[in-house]
Amino acid sequence: MSTTIIQVDSFTNRPFAGNPAAVCVLDAPASDGWMQRVASEMNLSETAFLHRIDGGPRYRLRWFTPAIEVDLCGHATLAAAHVLWREGHLDADSIAEFETRSGLLTARRRDDWIELDFPAEPIESVVVDPQDLGRIASAIGGPVLFAGRNRFDLLVELPDEAAVVGLRPDFGKVKAILARGVIATSRSADPAFDFVSRFFAPRVGVDEDPVCGSAHCCSGPFWASRLGRSELTAHQVSARGGVIKVRMSGSRVALIGQATTVLRCELLGDPE
Repeated sequence: MSTTIIQVDSFTNRPFAGNPAAVCVLDAPASDGWMQRVASEMNLSETAFLHRIDGGPRYRLRWFTPAIEVDLCGHATLAAAHVLWREGHLDADSIAEFETRSGLLTARRRDDWIELDFPAEPIESVVVDPQDLGRIASAIGGPVLFAGRNRFDLLVELPDEAAVVGLRPDFGKVKAILARGVIATSRSADPAFDFVSRFFAPRVGVDEDPVCGSAHCCSGPFWASRLGRSELTAHQVSARGGVIKVRMSGSRVALIGQATTVLRCELLGDPE
C-alpha cells in the first residue's frame, strides 16, 4: 500500500514561489509519531494531514513542521483546500470545512483565489523596556520602531521596506525570544501593496518561513488599524515571495491567496 502526498506552492500563482506545503489526505487518523516523521522527511515548513470526520463533510486538519505540531497554519490550510478541490474530494463549489486546534476554519473558492476564514490574532501587549527592544533589534539585525506580542508571535515594525528586506537575523538570538516566531514588517515601498513582512521561526524548526499566512492574522489587524482600512494587500518579501490579500471582519480575518500543485508522490507503506 502507499499514501499520496501532494506538494503545493501557496500564496502564489506560479511554481517555485510562495510557500511550499505537503498535503496528505488520509482515510483515517494516523499516529502523532508517524505524522511527525513524515513531516520531518518532507522537510518543508509545514505538512498538512487531514481526514474526513465520521464520513461527514468536515475534515480534521493538523499541521506539523519538521520539529513539532503547530496550532495554526495558513499556507498549509490553503494547500489542503486546493488539494481537496483539485483531487475531487470536494465539489468545486463546496466550502472546505476544517476542525483544527484553532477551532473551525473554512475555505471558499473565489475564481482563481481561495479565501480562508481565520481568527484574528491582534497584539495583546506592547514591548516598552529599552533592554528588551535592544535585544530584539540585535536578534533580527535591524532598527525597531515598535514591538508587540500576541499569543503566538512577536511583531516588530521597521522603518521601511528596505530595512525589512535587508535583515540578516542571528537565528540563535531569535530562537531565544519566547515566541513561536518574529514578524518583521513595514509599509510597502510599492504602491501595489500596503505592507511587507518577513517571518522568522527557528523555535519551531523554520528559520525563515517563505510566506506565513497565520502571521497575517496579527499583521493584518496591525496595519488595518494603522492605515484605517479593512482590506489590504500584503507582500511577504522572502526569497521566494508571496502575496496575501487580507480583509478584516470583527474577530475574524480573511486570508486570500492562490495556490499551484508542483509535485505528487507516493509514500510507501501504510500510515501507522
